[in-house]
Parts: sequence; C-alpha cells; structure tokens
Amino acid sequence: MAKKITDNISWVGKTDWELKMFHGNELSTRRGSSYNAYLLRGASKTVLIDTVWGPYDQEFVARLKQEIALDKIDAIVMQHNETDHSGALAELLREIPGTPVYCTAKGEAILRGHYHQDWNYIKVKTGDTLDLGGGESLTFVEAPMLHWPDTMFSYYNGCGGVLFSNDGFGQHYASESLFNDEVPESGMMYEAEKYFANILGPFCPMVTRKVKEILAMNLPLKLICPSHGVIWRTNPEKIVEKYLLWAEAYSENQVTIVYDTMWNSTRLMAEAIARGICSAAPGMTVKLFNAAKEDKNDILTEIFHSRALLVGSPTINNGYSYAIAGLLEMVKGLKLKKKSGAAFGSYGWSGEASKQLSALLAEAGINVVDEGIRTLWVPDETALAACEEYGRAFAAKLA
Repeated sequence: MAKKITDNISWVGKTDWELKMFHGNELSTRRGSSYNAYLLRGASKTVLIDTVWGPYDQEFVARLKQEIALDKIDAIVMQHNETDHSGALAELLREIPGTPVYCTAKGEAILRGHYHQDWNYIKVKTGDTLDLGGGESLTFVEAPMLHWPDTMFSYYNGCGGVLFSNDGFGQHYASESLFNDEVPESGMMYEAEKYFANILGPFCPMVTRKVKEILAMNLPLKLICPSHGVIWRTNPEKIVEKYLLWAEAYSENQVTIVYDTMWNSTRLMAEAIARGICSAAPGMTVKLFNAAKEDKNDILTEIFHSRALLVGSPTINNGYSYAIAGLLEMVKGLKLKKKSGAAFGSYGWSGEASKQLSALLAEAGINVVDEGIRTLWVPDETALAACEEYGRAFAAKLA
C-alpha cells in the first residue's frame, strides 16, 4: 500500500524482503531491498517518479490504482532505466498509453533498448524543469555514471526541498519503516557503505563532482529520497558528507587479509601474518576472510574500508585459486585509490601463485609494497615465525 511521506508525496514502491542477490549474482543483499517509486501531487500536475522491478509490475500497477486513477498521472519521470527501476513501465503504459516519459537522452536509448517501444519520450538535461503549478516544479540534474550513463536526479522545490536521487544515497535495506530515523543506524549505514563501495565506488570522481555541483546550488534540502532503502529525513546532510568522504580515496586504519586455502597451510600463514601486524601496530584493525567461504561483497566493503590488502592463495595448477581470482577481478573493477598491498601463499611443487597475485594487485591499482612471502608445504614453527615477522615488517611499511 502507499505510504505518506509529506502531504503531497507518497511512496508507492515495493519492499522486497526476499531479495538476497542483485545484479544477477554479483551483489549480495542479505537485508533485502526496496524499489522506491514516488507519487508527487502538484497543484496542477501529478507525477510518478520511477517504477519497480519487473517481477512486481502487475502488483505495482494494481496498488497504484488503489492510490490514484491512473489517467490522473500527467507525467512519468524515469531517472534511471535499469530494470529494477523501469521494470513496471511497460505494464503501466499499457494502461495509460501516451503519458509523457521524462528521461535523459541516454535514458531514452536505454528504454528503447530494453523494451523496444516508441513511447512518448520527453528528453531533458540539467536545468530543465517540469512545472507542477502553484510556483512549484521539478528541476532535473543529469548524474551520468551514478551509476549508469542515463542517471539523473530530480529536485522538488516544495515541502522544504526534496531530492529524488535514484541510486545515489541508497542502500539495499528492506524495512516497513520509511525513514532513516526509524531503523537501527548501524545496519543501515553499513548497507549504505556497502552499496557505495560495490556499486558507486568505480565512479568516485563523478560522485565528487556531482555532489559538489548540487551543493553549490545552495538548495534547501529537507528530504533525500533514493530508489533503494530508507528515505533520509533526519540530518540528510550526513549521507551527503559521507559520500564526499567515501569518494576521496577513503580508508581507515585497517588491514584486510583475504585468502583461500586447500589444506589450511595458507590459512595458517594468514593468521600468523595477522599476529605480526597486530603486535607491531596495536591500534590497527586487522580482519581475515576466507574468500571461498565469506560473502564476496562484504569482503569488498572491508577492502574499500581498509588502507591495505594482503591476498593469499596456495599454488594450484601453476596458478592461484578460483575464489581469489574472482575476488581480485572485482577489486580491479572498483578502481580503488591509495591502497597498499602484497601477496602470500603456500606451495608444494612450483609456487607461482604469490608472484602472480602481486601482478594482479598492481593491475588493480594497489601499491604493492614488497614481493610478499611464500612457504613450502605445511608451515612449521620456523615458517610461522617468519610469517609473523613479515606481518611486522608489512605494518612498518604502512607507518
């Protein structure tokens, strides 16, 4: 059912408690998500902002009919046309054909590419407005690569100022509550950072430019309404400040150690290296993850959070493990800045993995501080002591 945000803005989206993976199998969403669509009733025009994911298209249209006669919708604003936002558009336009669809030029191209329909597209660019009557309007702000080339934000000058930010400032976080002050902050903020790290992280320069551009407009801001998760009602400036912080080569005093292991030799090395780091830098947080067992997106969030990354694998068929290979490909895609790292691993025959992982780290933009460490067969006390010493030396290189 629809939920009131203000006297003239209603949430008409879908909360998806069952969603556990997103973007195919690329992103874990263990707290579920929501597909936020908004119905804005102006003095002379009523506007629908975005729709929901395709599997819920009929449900969305049926519930929307309970809120408003569909022929009373004067315009549909599609801020971004990935199918989790545009999935119900075709079902809706079967009911109200000819309704104007406001989107960017890239948005039209993507909608045509997805649905192959000659709808009533109205192309807009930054600064264009949609008059809602009574002196109120929506102002469109193109936001390419936050996180698709078609993305735009929409600013409503009523209700004290409302930014409809689409994927910007969102979280994959299911809740029956609408607002950030109605849910536990720790879980919500973790999901906001995970969302940024895994989805928007590769586009940090664009994030910084766009956020600063919007701030320079000096617009009143009462609410930020993203397309996933809760609405920022209490101190919405906080998430804006976080985005500026996260977008600038973000790190905290943490080292993340990621490994895979066949018979526990590489695990023993990882734990010994961690002990060495902790003994040399007591104030530093050190976290260990088995790449084959832990959630890959949670690991990537911790790497995003860290100043340094250590990656370990046994040598397998003259190479490294499948789990580590996949994770490092994702690390490369995140385009991380100003992070240090190194590689380690155990081997029995040839021992190439550590050197190969160092090369992959460098290719991903990680500053490789040394050639790493490797151990033949199962590490004994002498080998584990060497790993601890390596950890201490690694910590010293981060000082």
